[in-house]
Amino acid sequence: MTDEWLSLSNAARLLGVHPNTLRLWSDKGMLPVHLTQGGHRRYRRDQVLLWADANQKSRVIEPEAMMQEVIKNVRMQISEGHLQAESWYQKLDEDARMQYRMSARSLFQGLMTYISSKGQEAESEAYAIGYEYASRARRYCLSYVDAAKAFLFFRDALVISVIKVYSDAKIRPAMQRKCTSRYTPSQMRS
Repeated sequence: MTDEWLSLSNAARLLGVHPNTLRLWSDKGMLPVHLTQGGHRRYRRDQVLLWADANQKSRVIEPEAMMQEVIKNVRMQISEGHLQAESWYQKLDEDARMQYRMSARSLFQGLMTYISSKGQEAESEAYAIGYEYASRARRYCLSYVDAAKAFLFFRDALVISVIKVYSDAKIRPAMQRKCTSRYTPSQMRS
């Protein structure tokens, strides 16, 4: 079984990453890869598993690096056609679509402000972003439901991307690390 060769997609699946991520790691020389005569990448299963085991430890994520990864993940989701499939998005002309994509950037910037200021400026930033979304929805005659869907699409893409970045870095949420209950399980049931 140690001589088993895996395709790029199978090795990526085994590692739990996108094939583009694995391709990048291979190009950087982080993971041994063999190129076939046809130019296809092949990975030895034992080397992939050994590499995965050696890279299981958590790593520190700087806010700027995290935001770059988040933006990359959101762009990938948008490029895969998820945004174009949204009913509210189909009601907009090209100018309105560009404005909504710019709103997504303000959402990212708001998160960045929150992270860099440790939440001190977050309240005013949140109000500004909410006002921007509401004004845009009114300008483009979106219903309340469509306006909420537009905001939630970008918010959800952002949240999912942040979770993925932390998950890829093997960082557990703070609640899991610090949460200790003063109650015993029997006290909680009563």
